[in-house]
Amino acid sequence: MALFDMPLDELTAYRPERTEPPDFDDFWRQTLAESRAIRMPTRYTPVHAELRAVEVFDVTFSGFGAHPIKGWLILPRHRAGRLPVVVEYLGYGGGRGLPVEWMGWPSAGYATFVMDTRGQGGASTPGDTSDPGADESGPQYPGFLTRGAFDPRTYYYRRVFTDAVLAIEAAREHEAVDPQAVVVAGGSQGGGIALAAAALESTALAALIDVPFLSHFARAIDITDEEPYVELRHFLAVHRDRVGDVFRTLSYFDGLNMAARSKVPALFAVGLMDRISPPSTVFAAFNHYAGPKEIAIFPYNGHEAGSSYHVLSKIRFLTDLGLAPRDGQSEAGGK
Repeated sequence: MALFDMPLDELTAYRPERTEPPDFDDFWRQTLAESRAIRMPTRYTPVHAELRAVEVFDVTFSGFGAHPIKGWLILPRHRAGRLPVVVEYLGYGGGRGLPVEWMGWPSAGYATFVMDTRGQGGASTPGDTSDPGADESGPQYPGFLTRGAFDPRTYYYRRVFTDAVLAIEAAREHEAVDPQAVVVAGGSQGGGIALAAAALESTALAALIDVPFLSHFARAIDITDEEPYVELRHFLAVHRDRVGDVFRTLSYFDGLNMAARSKVPALFAVGLMDRISPPSTVFAAFNHYAGPKEIAIFPYNGHEAGSSYHVLSKIRFLTDLGLAPRDGQSEAGGK
């Protein structure tokens, strides 16, 4: 692996023109309103009592179309008052996995809410959520990136981004969570979802966006042969007559257009040798980002970027924003 994209001085200035449909805001306003109007109650079921330092809840919340979406809520067992919560979105193909895989934020005193990604969970970590909307999606290339891509109303990520916003609302419902202190976070696909959530749910207080996928589609499919972007290229090679329809659909979900609407403080991360989320696509979103922002640059890393080396930077970033949990050792229960 070696540098293959623009030099860093060009990346820091790279701000490509955005292609945005005129009804972008109305589309998302209506999409969210429809699912909010039929929301079902969130269920929090205590599980894994053997994990003595944390409390774990198996969550089922109402997502797009009132579809049941799974998640985990994990709380430090000893806490003082309500906790800031980090809502975590997952990388491509992965599911919510097991609670023991999500101890990082609770170990720093935060609540963490892990959203299962509908239909995924077979590539790396197991998932537990189906995608009922797939029945109406039409033809696709294997994977998720082209599912329903002829029309924004049937596109897979319309359902996922709606789930992401409703996950924030579900996390706020738990009595141990401070509803005014929500952070959205994720890497790769999860970074793209966090970017969208920050745009569509403006009451979040911060965003942690690592190597975001789903940004600047047009450039990504031109410069990388890596999955998942190559799914789009294979699909367009077959559906030659629908290229315009697909790119119109993607414009409703492109991280460039989400970034222009995201105003919460954000910390990005990028690996300059990343062929999965090419650096120019990450910087394109970062440079269009409308809120206060910082970016951590890892010159000799690929899609892993900062990985565990970046965790403390994210904690410090939240602390500087006043989003550190309160100190204390009081025993607290959950509902």
